[in-house]
Order: sequence, then C-alpha cells, then structure tokens
Amino acid sequence: MSRLQQTEGLTEEQHELIKLVREFVDEQIIPVATELEHKDEYPTQIVAGMKEMGIFGLMIPEEYGGLGESLLTYALCVEEIARGWMSVSGIINTHFIVAYMILQHGTDEQKQHYLPKMATGEIRGAFSMSEPGCGSDVSAIKTKAVRDGDSDNWTINGQKMWLTNGGSANLVAVLVKTDTGADSVYKNMTTFLIDKTEGFGETAQGVTVPGKIDKMGYKGVDTTELVFEGHRTTSAQILGGEPGKGFYQMMDGVEVGRVNVAARGCGVARRAFELGVSYAQQRETFGKKIAEHQAVLFRLADMAVKVEAAHEMMVKAARKKDSGERNDLEAGMAKYLASEYCSQVVEDSFRIHGGYGYSKEYEIERLYREAPMLLIGEGTADIQRMIIGRRLLEDYKLKG
Repeated sequence: MSRLQQTEGLTEEQHELIKLVREFVDEQIIPVATELEHKDEYPTQIVAGMKEMGIFGLMIPEEYGGLGESLLTYALCVEEIARGWMSVSGIINTHFIVAYMILQHGTDEQKQHYLPKMATGEIRGAFSMSEPGCGSDVSAIKTKAVRDGDSDNWTINGQKMWLTNGGSANLVAVLVKTDTGADSVYKNMTTFLIDKTEGFGETAQGVTVPGKIDKMGYKGVDTTELVFEGHRTTSAQILGGEPGKGFYQMMDGVEVGRVNVAARGCGVARRAFELGVSYAQQRETFGKKIAEHQAVLFRLADMAVKVEAAHEMMVKAARKKDSGERNDLEAGMAKYLASEYCSQVVEDSFRIHGGYGYSKEYEIERLYREAPMLLIGEGTADIQRMIIGRRLLEDYKLKG
C-alpha cells in the first residue's frame, strides 16, 4: 500500500474491508475500465462483484441486511473504487444517498420495504432534484405533484434532468413542488419515492426515461432525464409520509453526498499521481529519467501534497458527520478542495505524460475527461464557496 492515504484510527475489520475493496479494484476494475469507458459500456460484471461484496449495503444497518458501516468507511471504499474508475463510484453514490435518506427520514414501512433489498442491490436507487431550467437553484423547480382533493392520491407532471443511474435504477427519490400552503417555497417541496422498472422508455405508468445523455466523460454509468406525464402515486410513497419536508430531506442527503464526491476526487487524484510518478520514472529525456529533472520533481511533490491534503479534509468531514455533528461546512470544504485539487493533479499528470497523455492508449486521457465532472457534481465550486462563506460568518459573527 502507498504511503499516501494511511488513515489512522480504523478498526482491523475496517482495514480488512478497505483492503478487500482495493484488491477488487486492482484485479477487476483497473484492467477493464478504459476499454469499457471508451465503449460507454455499463460495467455489469463489476456491479455484480460489488453486490457480492455487500458494497450496496455498506451503510445500511445490519437489522436490514447491510454491513452497518460508518460514513468514513464508506468514503474510504469509494475513494478506492474511484481510483479504479470514477463511473463505478457514481453507480453507488446515488444509491447510497437514497438509502441514507430512507434510513434517516423514511417511515417504518418504507424502511422495511426498501432497505433490505437495497442492501443486496436488488433495488438500486437514484435521486433527482435538478431540471432543464434550473441547476443549483433548487427553488426554481417546476415538476409538481397535485393532490386529488382530500384523498391520498397524487398526480405528478414535469421533467427532471441529470439523473445518475436514471436508467439502471428501479427506485428514484424525486423532489417536486406541492402546494401545502406554507409561507416558504422550501416548505412547499416534497420527496416522492418512485418505483419503476430498469431500462429506458416508459418505465412505469406516466414515467419515461428517454435515453442516455451523451457526455464528455463519466461514461459507462447512465445519466438521463426523467419525464412525468400524469404519473399517479399515493401518500404512502412520500418520504416520511408527510408532504412539505422534501427540501430538507434532500439537503441532508446531499450533505453526505458531498463527502462521497470528495472521496471520488481523492481517488481520481491518487490514480493520476500514481500514473504520473510511474511514467516519470520510465520516460527518459536528455540522458536521464524525467523524474530527475527538477521541474518534474517539483510537480510530483506538489501533486502528492494535494492528494494528501484532500484526503485528510475528506476524512475530517466524514468523521464529523459520523459523530452526529453538523458537518455542512466541512463537507463543503472537502468537496471544494478535493474537486479542485483533483483537477489540478490530473492536469499535472497529463503534463508529465507529454504528448502521450493526449493518446487514448494512456489511462490519463480518461482521467482528464472525468475530473471536470467533480467540479460541478453535488453543487458547483462556487456554490461550495458560498456555503463555506456563509457558515464562516455564522461561526465568526461579530458580537454587539
């Protein structure tokens, strides 16, 4: 194991689990990732392997058939998986967020119904906030659920955007507007749990997944739209059973999701560093290995510092959430730092590779296209800076 990312304070069981995931990544993901990514092919065999390992139930309590692990353990596993191929970590990220939301906010019936099957990967989750006309401005969503009088029946109409796992998932947590008469737009939002079949086209009555969105990177995993046209559902499918709490439920999910994105940034950055330092010790120019040139040596040093710093910030954010404390400041910092440093480390590795880095034969080319997604996923860098700044003003508010 590299000197980088040796996290202190883990139990023997946690170390063994992370080691198992690392070995799975080295043996089952890295050898096929670039080929599958270039084909934009869904990693069916890799997903099957993760199901067998219990990855889909990492944070689901043992009483529901999961492993009952901490957010930190989960994040460290995600870091390893993203090191192999970031798209695979995306497959479990949205599933993990939906399972967390159901565990924290769901009714007893919802927990009993969904969590055991989510732990095995039989039910796979996706979540949806964004729409074609809004990104970070969640208050601008237009998808609406209308109640049929005083009954428990609802009808949903609208269009959602940027669903990771939109096609492969069979459960989607969807944030919609519901006119509950509250004085705040955020209290007039509700999260519905939508059951559907896997695949594309009409996947449930009045629910259509048009197809995959073609992307620059982050391939293999399906990113889709989700269209509601008169979809009928009931109050039993409202997360927690009560309308008007959806925004706050989603934000809780996104908060832990940002730790996940930070972990993914750490993993991609570490792989870029590994590729850069390896290539620098093989390639020769002017009669010596390029790693012996001061310019390259300094670049490697900077990369290693950034990989280590991002990892420590991610660990701090996960540990704070595990302790039961509010961690939106730390999660925002971790996501911001890890995504920015990831982009920088990947570019530095790309530069070390020179012209070969531009070739699809080299793995760094794939990482170079994947890293930008982390700058915008789970809230852009500027949104993170706003969150961080506002929280700092709360903490350092002037007295008197």
